[in-house]
Amino acid sequence: MAATHKRDYYELLGVTRSVDEKALKSAYRKLAMQFHPDRNPGDAEAELKFKEVSEAYEVLRDPQKRSAYDRFGHAAFDGRAGGPGGGFGTDFASAMSDIFDEFFGGARTGRGGGGRQRGSDLRFNLEISLEDAFAGKTVEIKVPTSSTCEVCEGTGAKPGTSPVTCPTCSGSGRIRVAQGFFTLERTCVSCQGRGTIVRDPCENCGGTGRVATERELSVNIPAGIEDGTRIRLAGEGEAGVMGGPPGDLYIFLSIRPHDFFQREGADLYCRVPISMARAALGGSVEVPTISGEKSKVKIPEATQTGRQFRLRGKGMPVMRSSQTGDMYIQVVVETPQKLTRRQRELLTEFEELSSTENHPESHGFFSRAKEFFDNLSQ
Repeated sequence: MAATHKRDYYELLGVTRSVDEKALKSAYRKLAMQFHPDRNPGDAEAELKFKEVSEAYEVLRDPQKRSAYDRFGHAAFDGRAGGPGGGFGTDFASAMSDIFDEFFGGARTGRGGGGRQRGSDLRFNLEISLEDAFAGKTVEIKVPTSSTCEVCEGTGAKPGTSPVTCPTCSGSGRIRVAQGFFTLERTCVSCQGRGTIVRDPCENCGGTGRVATERELSVNIPAGIEDGTRIRLAGEGEAGVMGGPPGDLYIFLSIRPHDFFQREGADLYCRVPISMARAALGGSVEVPTISGEKSKVKIPEATQTGRQFRLRGKGMPVMRSSQTGDMYIQVVVETPQKLTRRQRELLTEFEELSSTENHPESHGFFSRAKEFFDNLSQ
């Protein structure tokens, strides 16, 4: 196809000349998957369209080529062997690799060294008390996992034998398959990408090189740790396949709800009920703290429900810091229940002797309510 008859690369990909790298790649992926030969077998027009959009992307993804194209158009690449007008080189193959992965089963695994593969990461959910989070502690846990087989030392082969090179892929772990004008690489199905196969598997592990086990570990919980924290223990996950390196263990921490305290960051909140008489006359109450001590809180006269009192430094420590949060006491005035006859008489007498000064809030509310209904009637 002559350069003068080629469509504009930006127009082919359906993007503007100011398109960024991310949007350019997204547009190309969409078109490449739409016109891919494997999705349109025998369709010559789709194959031609696929070549055109691939050619356009190979130029525009490269800053230098894109700059030359923006200045000179298709003429910038006329006569260049291996360029976008004359074929598809190694740069194009690199650009296509992630698209092939999407078509044919995900990321490349590779066989690593001698078929060894890294073990999987593990997750362990650990619940502790708020007191443990306050003081910090060391917790012993038992984690179901897998460890390297001691009989075959992780090779998966019967003692006295060794894994052999996979005859299907010649040890590469990948198989190349011709697809039209290009070549695809797929994971070898015979060795699962390891590059080796076990002729005589170990009877203890069945040829995997690892066995199921339960591991006991000590986990250090620092003081002040918060709910939802993730702790990583490197190398404490599953054993690798065929002697590969182990994965990691991730501990997800949760803190049990407490009977007294609610936590917000480093601060603690405690709801404390007091009697109606103590709220009116004043006094003091002793409240527990997270450290296990008692702290006295002075209650002034005429204390109302919802009033808060702060105890400085009685909250949670800030992890890996010398700072400490505060503790807030929220007072709730409790209405007396199951009154005796004498108590009822006293309260009735108190109600009769009460004035608006004793209950200014309720008096104000009902006065405003009366005005509201009077205005409605008028």
